[in-house]
Amino acid sequence: MAETKQIRVLVVGCGHMGASHARAYQRIDGFEIAGLVSRTPGSREALSASLGGLPAFGDYRSALEETRPDAVSVNTYPDTHYEYVKMALEAGSHVFVEKPLATTVAEAEELVKLAAKNNKKLVVGYILRVHPAWTRFVEIARTLGKPLVMRMNLNQQSSGAQWHTHKQLMRSMSPIVDCGVHYVDIMCMMTGSRPVSVSAIGARLTDEVDPEMYNYGQLQIRFEDGSVGWYEAGWGPMMSETAFFIKDVIGPKGCVSISDAPPAASDDVEGHTKTGQLRLHHSETDAGGKFTRRDEFISTRDEPDHDGLCYLEQEFFLDAILHDRDLSAHLRDAVNSLKIVLAADRSVLTGKTIDL
Repeated sequence: MAETKQIRVLVVGCGHMGASHARAYQRIDGFEIAGLVSRTPGSREALSASLGGLPAFGDYRSALEETRPDAVSVNTYPDTHYEYVKMALEAGSHVFVEKPLATTVAEAEELVKLAAKNNKKLVVGYILRVHPAWTRFVEIARTLGKPLVMRMNLNQQSSGAQWHTHKQLMRSMSPIVDCGVHYVDIMCMMTGSRPVSVSAIGARLTDEVDPEMYNYGQLQIRFEDGSVGWYEAGWGPMMSETAFFIKDVIGPKGCVSISDAPPAASDDVEGHTKTGQLRLHHSETDAGGKFTRRDEFISTRDEPDHDGLCYLEQEFFLDAILHDRDLSAHLRDAVNSLKIVLAADRSVLTGKTIDL
């Protein structure tokens, strides 16, 4: 039997996400790392050494031309995503790109069309979609009736290197855009309904970011079926460690919540996806007005860690390439969630509700 062809992948960006994805590629039989790219010599050299010594490059264009990879993994700052993904697709490579796909809806839609035109797979890194606990969370939320009330946040008290990273991210987008695409995507999956409007508020709590940027924001979405949801995100050394992890959904039949157990600090990146258990509450009462069922606690302690989740994402990417999977729904959802959070960003700046 002929040996299955290895997908040679060029990993661009050697920070936290790039390193996690690189480790996944090295573990998965169907991938072979063609090279590592980073503007910072230290990060690419350290990652290369940790993976047994891999070709490392300081320039993306040169690396793309020299390695001619089957696939490119883009794990850089969001303001480079459009350019890097476009270059990879035009070079004939499949692409995995960390969220968001681009910084504008027009650019995201252009990339989707280019991938289709060139018959290449384009996967956006929505890590919660491969997360077993979040999959169960969405499934249970869909049993709670309509409308749903969805309450979510991820505030991060950051300092040092992480605060530097956050400031770099805010050169191109706010926290509710960068992180919000995940949670808005989850809300859309839970309701299965069309979002009709979004409004948002924001505040600039530091002089260390551009005057037009804000490091705290909250958005509110209304759906066609009457469901509503809010998402809150703030970054920086001033952020509170109180109630920074809320993942809660309420419907007529009860509510379900993700418990952040064991408790983790908000600057613990592993804790951004780590869950402890799901708590399911049933609203049904008897003739005396008392609850008929006790709350259920569903353990999620055996879930994958961050590297394990990246592994699942790359298995999805490999499967899409090898079996020519139709990713049109995946990309439609990725563009839709980006459209909503960018509308929320406009709402912050204009003070107006944005119709979708």
